[in-house]
Amino acid sequence: MSANAVAACRAAGVPLIALTRAPWEETAGDRWFRVPDMAGAVAALAGAPRRVMLALGRMHLPEFSAQAQHFYLLRLVDPPEAAPDLPDHHVVVERGPFGLEGDLALMRAHGIDLVVSKNSGGAGAFAKIAAARELGLPVIMIDRPAIPARRETHEVDEVLRWLDHAGTDLGV
Repeated sequence: MSANAVAACRAAGVPLIALTRAPWEETAGDRWFRVPDMAGAVAALAGAPRRVMLALGRMHLPEFSAQAQHFYLLRLVDPPEAAPDLPDHHVVVERGPFGLEGDLALMRAHGIDLVVSKNSGGAGAFAKIAAARELGLPVIMIDRPAIPARRETHEVDEVLRWLDHAGTDLGV
C-alpha cells in the first residue's frame, strides 16, 4: 500500500509525508535473527521442534504449515475463521496493547522458546519483544518491506509543521 501511495502521489504531483512508527532496534542482549520477509521466517524455522510464539496475525498462518514440527502459540485479535493447518497449536484471542508482565506469563505458561514477529515498531506491540529479551529468547524478526523513497516521520508534530498548521486549532 505504501508503494502505491508513493507512486500515486508522484504521478499526480501531490506532496506526501508518511507518519510511521519507529522500528524496534536490537540491543546488545537481544538474540534477533533478521529475515527479509515471511518466507524467510518460515525457512528460519527449519530444524528440530520448538515452542514458537507467532505474533503475526492470521493472514500468514497458512505459510507456517510448511514447518509443522513445531508447537505454535498464536495470539490473534480475531478468532480464525477455520482451524489453522498446524497440528500442534494453541490460539489466544486478545486485543492489545499488551504488557510485559502478561507476555512474560503467556510465554512461560506455554514454554515458548522462540518468538516470530514483524518489526512493526511502536510501543503497543513491543511487550512480546521485551518479554523475549527478559527471558533470553531468540526472536526471528521480519524486516519491514522496502518502500520507495518518501518523506517520513515518526512525530505527529512534524506532520503538522509540514502541513503548515503549527499553532492552528485543527479541531482534533
